[in-house]
Amino acid sequence: MNTLILKIEEGQEYDISKAAKLLKLGGLVAFPTETVYGLGADGFNKEASRKIYAAKGRPSDNPLILHIADWEQLDKIASNISKEADKVMRAFWPGPLTVILNKKKEVPYETTGGLDTVAVRMPSHPVARRLLSESQVCVAAPSANTSGRPSPTTAKYVIEDMNGKIDMIIDGGSVGLGLESTIVDFTSDVPTVLRPGFITLEMLRELIPNVVLDKALTAQGRVENIKAKAPGMKYKHYAPKADLCLIKGESSQVIKKINELAKEKEEEGYRVGIIGTEENIPGYTFGLIKNIGKRGEVNSIAANLYRVLREFDDSDVQYIYSEAFEEEELGQAIMNRLKKAAGYQMIRV
Repeated sequence: MNTLILKIEEGQEYDISKAAKLLKLGGLVAFPTETVYGLGADGFNKEASRKIYAAKGRPSDNPLILHIADWEQLDKIASNISKEADKVMRAFWPGPLTVILNKKKEVPYETTGGLDTVAVRMPSHPVARRLLSESQVCVAAPSANTSGRPSPTTAKYVIEDMNGKIDMIIDGGSVGLGLESTIVDFTSDVPTVLRPGFITLEMLRELIPNVVLDKALTAQGRVENIKAKAPGMKYKHYAPKADLCLIKGESSQVIKKINELAKEKEEEGYRVGIIGTEENIPGYTFGLIKNIGKRGEVNSIAANLYRVLREFDDSDVQYIYSEAFEEEELGQAIMNRLKKAAGYQMIRV
């Protein structure tokens, strides 16, 4: 398959009609959102949804998220929407929030991973919004990467994983946030966060005080024997090619331990990568060192996480040691991704 690339330069006019037409015809189009790049297809087209799973190598029981342009499209997708769900959607849409609702029968099981619930969000990225509006398609779109790998925050890595497998890639530059949307389930008795993101638990509790974290988020290891209601719950996700281990503790002890581990692996002949914060970078003496951002600016860490993991893939490192972070507010989302990427390997010092 010849994959078309549409390059969008900031501030310049662009024609997105071909991408919109491809979606209507059942094609696959990768596009930027405010979180990560998505791999889109018509969510009401069973064959198109199957194509997404095939292109990504994604397990078919892992649900897709439907992306919508307006509130009218929500009426085609979901039923029995609670007052709590409505309140949260109106507060955070368009934006990095996905809600789990009861699906209408018209939404195919090929899109929902066989579930009677459906994941929906209304993105805020201008390119995504224009594509959704022009196509008038409810777009099923997981991240535009090979299943299990770090999500792409630039078109470069979409091309790396998807070139020749899909119809078009819209290159809209680097995305802003860098982590996937927060997912909240509104189909159970208590609203439940299934995946943390930029819309934090604290922000949600200002609107709906009874919202809780799913038990899988506080588990110390993988959760395999569940029927996943949302992407990222069941399988290893976001992983680099190298073996990743997190080091948690007081900064000086973390630096000391990472240096010990990196030196040991280098002496054994392995290429080693280190993920460190700007404050701690001067303390590292071994390996290929990547600056993930400042601890005092946690948004920078979120924005750089997947880029750093992808750059280590490009450098063919075999072991990566990363600093861990506090699991509060946005740090909870960062650690959720890092723990899954590491297969829950963590050393406490």
